[in-house]
Amino acid sequence: MSCHATGAGAGATIMAERRTGLPFVALVGNPNVGKSTLFNALTGAHQRVGNWPGKTVSVAQGDWRTAGGRPLRVADLPGSYSLLPDSPDEALVRDVLTAPAGERPDAVVFALDAANPARNLYLLSQILDTDIPVVVALTMTDVAARRGAPPGPEALARELALPVVRVEGRSGTGLDLLADAVCEALDAEAPRRARTSAWAAGSPVAAELAELAAAASGLTPHPARWLAVSLLCGEEPPEVPAELTRRAGAAADRLAATEAGADADVDVDAGEGDTDAELLVAEARYAWAHAVIERAAPRPAGARPTLTDRVDRLLLSRGFGIPFFLAVMWGVFEATTVLAKPLQDGLGDFVSGPVSGGADRLLEALHAPGWLTGLLVDGLINGVGQLLTFVPLMIIMFLLLALLEDSGYFARAAFVADRLMRTLRLPGRAFLPLVVGFGCNVPALAGTRILNRRSHRLLVGLLIPYMSCTARLAVYVMIAGVFFGSNSGTVVFFLYVASVLLVVGMGLILRPLLFRGMKEEPLVLELPPYRLPTLRVTGAQVWQKLAAFLRTAGGIIVATAAAVWLLMAIPAAAGHGGFGKVDVEQSVFGTVTRATAPLVAPAGFGDWHATAALGTGLIAKEGVISTLAQTYSAEEDGDPQLTASLHATFEESSGGHQRAAALAFLVFILAYTPCFATLAAQRAEIGTRLTVIGFGIQLAAAWLLAVGVFQIARLVW
Repeated sequence: MSCHATGAGAGATIMAERRTGLPFVALVGNPNVGKSTLFNALTGAHQRVGNWPGKTVSVAQGDWRTAGGRPLRVADLPGSYSLLPDSPDEALVRDVLTAPAGERPDAVVFALDAANPARNLYLLSQILDTDIPVVVALTMTDVAARRGAPPGPEALARELALPVVRVEGRSGTGLDLLADAVCEALDAEAPRRARTSAWAAGSPVAAELAELAAAASGLTPHPARWLAVSLLCGEEPPEVPAELTRRAGAAADRLAATEAGADADVDVDAGEGDTDAELLVAEARYAWAHAVIERAAPRPAGARPTLTDRVDRLLLSRGFGIPFFLAVMWGVFEATTVLAKPLQDGLGDFVSGPVSGGADRLLEALHAPGWLTGLLVDGLINGVGQLLTFVPLMIIMFLLLALLEDSGYFARAAFVADRLMRTLRLPGRAFLPLVVGFGCNVPALAGTRILNRRSHRLLVGLLIPYMSCTARLAVYVMIAGVFFGSNSGTVVFFLYVASVLLVVGMGLILRPLLFRGMKEEPLVLELPPYRLPTLRVTGAQVWQKLAAFLRTAGGIIVATAAAVWLLMAIPAAAGHGGFGKVDVEQSVFGTVTRATAPLVAPAGFGDWHATAALGTGLIAKEGVISTLAQTYSAEEDGDPQLTASLHATFEESSGGHQRAAALAFLVFILAYTPCFATLAAQRAEIGTRLTVIGFGIQLAAAWLLAVGVFQIARLVW
C-alpha cells in the first residue's frame, strides 16, 4: 500500500476547521481502549458522524466545550494499531496525522489503555514521530488495578515526557484536567513533546534514522522523522526526492547487513533489506514500550487472573461459547416480543381508533374532498401509524443489545465465531461487520473496511445483505405475531439463526466461484473488560439508534405511503371508476401486483397483497408493514382488521396451509434485497458489477428458499 495518499481530503478538512477559529484535536488510540466513550463524554450531543472528505471512512466529529469555556473541535479517528496501514481505517489515521505542516491536527489526545499499555505505546511511538503535541488520556485504570499495579499518570508522564491524565469517560472523572492539559499544549510557544528519538535509542536503527531524518528535513511538507521511518520500512510516500529514496534504500541495506552479522559493504537484496529494517524498527518500538512500562509500573510477581479472564475461559471455550451466544440471542428476541406486545397493541388501538377517527371527522367537518381524506387517513396515518406501533419493540431491542455491547460481551462474538468464519477462509473479525448488520446493513457495509484483504472485504460485502436488520425485525414480529402467537419469539429467533446459516451457506457457494485462492489470516482483536453498563451511555446509544431508525424510516414511509395511495387511486382502465374512487384491485397498483402474484404462488403467498408488500419492501423493509395496512384499509373502508385479513389471505393463497405460507413469506423477507440504500452502499464498497451479481443472487435465493420452506412445511401445517 502506498505510504501516503493524504491529500486534499484530510488537510482540507482541518484547514476548514481552523477557519472557524477552533483548535482541532484528534482523538487517537487502539480499538477498544475507551476512546469512543471518552469522545462521547467530551462532546455530548454536539457531535456528528460522516465520511471524511475524500475518503469512504466514517469519522465522528464534535465540539468539546471545556470547563473553562474554551471550545475545541474534536475528531474521533478510527481505532488503529499502526501508522503503517493494513486497512482503509488505518490509512485515514495515517493521512490525517502526517498531512503537510499546517494541515495536521493542533494536538492529539492519545487514549492509552492502562490494562494493555505496551501494545498501546507502540502506536504512540509512531505518533510521536509526527511532531504533533500529544496529551495522553489514561483509560481503563480500574481494570488495570484489578490485574495488579497499574501505571500511574505521574510515572508515565516522567517516562514519556508528556502530560498524562487519568480519565473515566463513563463517570466524567478527569475530563477537566484533560481539558487543562490540552489547552496548555495548544497555548505553549514550544509545546511539550516527548523525546521523539527515545524509542530508537540504543537500537541499530538510531544512527541511520537520525541521518535520514536530517536529510529529509525541509525536502517535503510532511514530518521529517515520520518520513524517514516510512522510507526505512519500505513505504513509498509520494513527492519524495529520488535521492532521499536512494539513501533510505542504502540505509536499509546496511541495517540488513548489520543484522546478519556481515560487513556493511556486503551487497544485500533490497527487498530483504526493507523487511529486515522494518522488523528492526518494530523491535525497537516494542523494546522501548516494555522498558517504559517496566519503569513506570513493575508487574507484581504472582499476579492473579482477573474476573474477566476467568469468565472468558468459559464463554470463549469451544464447547460452551456458541451455545451460550445462541441462548443469549434467543433471550433477547423472546424478551423483545413478549415485553413489547402489550405496548404495541395499545399504540395500534390508539392509531386506528382516536387518531384515524379524529382525523376523519376533522376532514369531514372541513368538507375536504374524498381523495384528500383517503390520502391522509388511509395512506399516511394508517401506513405511518402501523410503523410507529413498533417503536416500543425497537426501544426494547436496542436497549438489550446496548446492554450486551456496553457490558463487553458483544466483542467476544468475533472470537466465538472465528472457527465458523474460517470455514469461509475469513478472519474472525469479519463477524464484526456482520453483527453490525443485525442493526442496519448500510453501516455494516462500511464496517468491512476493518478487513485487511480486499478479497475478504468483497466477500463480506456480498454476504451482509443476508443479515437480518431491524427493519426486517419489525416485519418478522408482525407476521409471527399474527400467525404463531405465543411462539412468535422463537420464530423470530429461528429467522436470525437462519440468517447466520444463510451467510455461511452463501459464503461457501460464492468463495470458490468468485474468490478462488483467498488466503486466511490470524485473528487479532482487542477484548474490552466486562463492565456494568451505565445508564447514561446505554441511554445515549438507544436514543441514537432509535432516532436514526425513525429518521430514516419516517421519510421512507411517508414517501412510500403517498406513492402507494396514488397508485391505488388511479384506475388501470376506463370504466372502473374515477380518481380516488376505484376498487383497489382495479387500480394501477392492484393490476401490477396481481400480475406478479403467480410468480410466488409455489411459495404459498401468491396473493396481490403479499406481492405489493414485497415490492415496496424492495425500497425499504419498513414499507412492507405500511403497504399491508394500506391495501387492506382501502379494501375495507378504513377498518383494517389486519390480523383477520392476513389470516384469510394466506389461508386462501396457500390452500389451507397458512402457517407454512407465513413462514415462507418471512424467509423470503429474510433473503431478498434489504433496501435500495443497501444496494447503494454495496455499489460504493464492492463496485457495480458485484452489486448487480449479488442482487440477482438475493432474488433467486429468496424464491428458492421460500418455495422449499413452504413445500416442506405444508406437510406439517
